[in-house]
Amino acid sequence: MKKAASLLLTVGLAGSLLSGCGNSNGNNEASPQNTSKASESNGPSASASESSAPQKKNVTLSYLASQDWIKDPEMKLAEQFEEKTGIHIDYQIVPSDQYLNVLKAKLAAGEAPDIFGGQSGKFDLGPLYDVENNAVDLSNEEWVKREDPLFVEQATWKSKVYALTIWDPSYSWIVVYNKKIFQNLGLSVPKSYDEFLKACEAIKGSGVTPIYEPISDGWHHVLWFPELGVRYEEQDPGLADKLINNKQSFADSAVLEQSLNQFNELVQKGYFGSNALSNTYADTEKNMASGKYAMTVYNIGLPSQIEKAVSGSSAADYGFFPIPLNDNQDLNVNPAAPSKFISSTSKHIEEAKQYFEFLTEKNNLQFFLDNEPKFTALNFGEIPGKYNDEQKAFFDTYGKKTGTVYQTAINYVNPQWMDIGKDMVAMISKQITAKDVLKNIDKRRAQQAKTAEDPNWK
Repeated sequence: MKKAASLLLTVGLAGSLLSGCGNSNGNNEASPQNTSKASESNGPSASASESSAPQKKNVTLSYLASQDWIKDPEMKLAEQFEEKTGIHIDYQIVPSDQYLNVLKAKLAAGEAPDIFGGQSGKFDLGPLYDVENNAVDLSNEEWVKREDPLFVEQATWKSKVYALTIWDPSYSWIVVYNKKIFQNLGLSVPKSYDEFLKACEAIKGSGVTPIYEPISDGWHHVLWFPELGVRYEEQDPGLADKLINNKQSFADSAVLEQSLNQFNELVQKGYFGSNALSNTYADTEKNMASGKYAMTVYNIGLPSQIEKAVSGSSAADYGFFPIPLNDNQDLNVNPAAPSKFISSTSKHIEEAKQYFEFLTEKNNLQFFLDNEPKFTALNFGEIPGKYNDEQKAFFDTYGKKTGTVYQTAINYVNPQWMDIGKDMVAMISKQITAKDVLKNIDKRRAQQAKTAEDPNWK
């Protein structure tokens, strides 16, 4: 159990495999107001004169973010922040498949919000967001010293920290499966891709759809491909380094083509069912609880979400194993995550910094974790994780070898995530092949590298 108990350290070390290459609803009734009293205790007492009380500001901070990036506990904390300071947070949520285009349009037009969300990644902050011109340098903020250094690294561009990340370091995308369905069919956790195929066939034969895959969101199905960075490095040692330095193309990699072909095989065999193209990520809990699906790609927080969202459901009915394409049996980790940037053109930079400071107060971080069922830990070491026995067993079994996902480890991959998603849909629709998907990735990487004047592409 020691591995699970020290997962933050595990995640901090996990990037070392590739670092040489460059690398819901919370129903807890507790109030954020109660958790932040410590920060208010130094203020005047109720009997103090009104003139000595902290003066509230009549300020609204606009905050643009992609769908599912702003969790309910943060919104509750924002209400407390407004009560304390008078500063209101105006959340503007954009569908995930439209978000990057909307953000780029606002940045280009000089209409940036005070705060904008973005996926961190030390290769991407410049190409995606032009942070040197569009974001505020946060390097000297106090919370930077307390945040997991590996996450800080992914929010850094040219030695300056541009974003705050509050996320779960154990937020790996893995297979969550219904243990009752597996037990009823006499199935065990697959140890290889072939065993996974046999399990899927048995599940399909029983009248249950093997895998719930919400392709309609545009991003989720892409996870099956770049998340397996640790396995790709096992199969082809040094592949990440060669890709980063343009010594090899995606299209020339047999192991990358293998995983795409296996993903496509799952679809063609009907293991995603007939509704995959219309399935939505937001309906994952409901559909998994229905018993109509046996597995889905999610994180270790899903069982708790199902239990909270669907009456009569039990988190104990679900287990975990790694995405088994290419016979993967290792744990993928990603120190890059949805993060918060302050716009350099904001008229309220100090107020936005004040909001970041408030969110990272220890009591408020604890409230966030306590009330977010998707998360089991935070990337601030002062906050202890909340792993159950099933989660601990998973980390003990699969945490022996970890590695960084390719969208973070490889440059010019994450910015084209949605484009990869479109290509993968074209592949499963039999319009293009897996090789074509890889060729398109290479083309877009070359274009981005040219824009960035990357010497490795000259």
